[in-house]
Amino acid sequence: MSLVRQSIVDLPDSPIIEVWRLGIGRPDVIGLWAGESDLPTPQAFCNAASRALAEGKTFYSQNRGIPELRQAIRAYYARLSGLAIADERVAVTSSGMNAVMLIAQAIVNPGDNIVCVTPSWPNILRAARITGADVRTVSLQHGDDGWHLDLEELFAACDARTKAVYYASPGNPTGWMLERDQQQRLLAFARERGIAIIADEVYQRIVYDRPYATSLAELATPQDPVFVVNSFSKAWAMTGWRMGWMIYPETFLDTFEKLIQFNTSGGQAFLQEGAVVALNEGESFVQSFVERCRGGREIVLDRLHSMPGVNIVPNHASFYTMFSIEGVTDTLDFCKRAVLDAGVGLAPGIAFGDDAAQQIRLCYARSDASLMTAMDRLETFVAQRRRSQF
Repeated sequence: MSLVRQSIVDLPDSPIIEVWRLGIGRPDVIGLWAGESDLPTPQAFCNAASRALAEGKTFYSQNRGIPELRQAIRAYYARLSGLAIADERVAVTSSGMNAVMLIAQAIVNPGDNIVCVTPSWPNILRAARITGADVRTVSLQHGDDGWHLDLEELFAACDARTKAVYYASPGNPTGWMLERDQQQRLLAFARERGIAIIADEVYQRIVYDRPYATSLAELATPQDPVFVVNSFSKAWAMTGWRMGWMIYPETFLDTFEKLIQFNTSGGQAFLQEGAVVALNEGESFVQSFVERCRGGREIVLDRLHSMPGVNIVPNHASFYTMFSIEGVTDTLDFCKRAVLDAGVGLAPGIAFGDDAAQQIRLCYARSDASLMTAMDRLETFVAQRRRSQF
């Protein structure tokens, strides 16, 4: 008899990992598969963490994070949108994924279901299953004008066992955004039905047609069943730091104090000192990073549009492009061959749900030079594949 829970045995690896394993460590491969930039963390953030380490800030920190970082998070929202958030509703987490797991642990009972908007970052689906929930998916529709959500379809997917609705806005992998009017309708529905909303806002700042994507926290009251997840990983180029935060209803203070205690006992104080500087002094970097991504997006879109048989779904946020190739039905196989034969790492759409199985995700948070080289290689590879099919 296996000692491992069957629900864990049944969890599949992400297909992205299958592709990544083929090319990781190969210097000739340009990796556009992962959700991170090729920029290192700004030196000012690193210096603050180094100073804190040298000063001996190596002891346990408060469960919800050092007070200076919680205050920096609150001040960040106040500057960005005028939002006032009480300290008791903020917790620093050991990554955005850790925040998602803590929320799932806090609200899910075995047999509950969580309704997820897909295509979606796959980890949320796995987190729900680990905590005993069933997962229901509601697919975004897409066309020449981008991605769209039918809210009535989302509402119809909820029943008496629905504990939460999860969405990411801006979305990974789509770049779709839930606009303010739809957020208001979803919030009203959640209030009426007593359903939690888990709003993944990790890409909130990486937007091209406005300064930032609206946070659901701007519309919710402290009593509303709203959980907002964010992370330092993307906009501040801190993926390897594994730091995030969450905003939650005021009644959940004691719950998360306990859950953080039993999961991690709090994060590293010296790293949190670096995150304080990121929020308080990092705005110029965030803005320059978004402009860099805008340039990368233009390069990728221009090149993909010029390739016969390639169809693109427009996006206005995040740093991904989703596209399909006529005649390519097995995107996992295509992405594996792209690594081995072309030296380009891409993410197969099946990683983000069955509704994205015919799509391929490309991360363009890279230098212009590497993107141009990658697109040269991809163009040749796509042309070869199409010739072999016809």
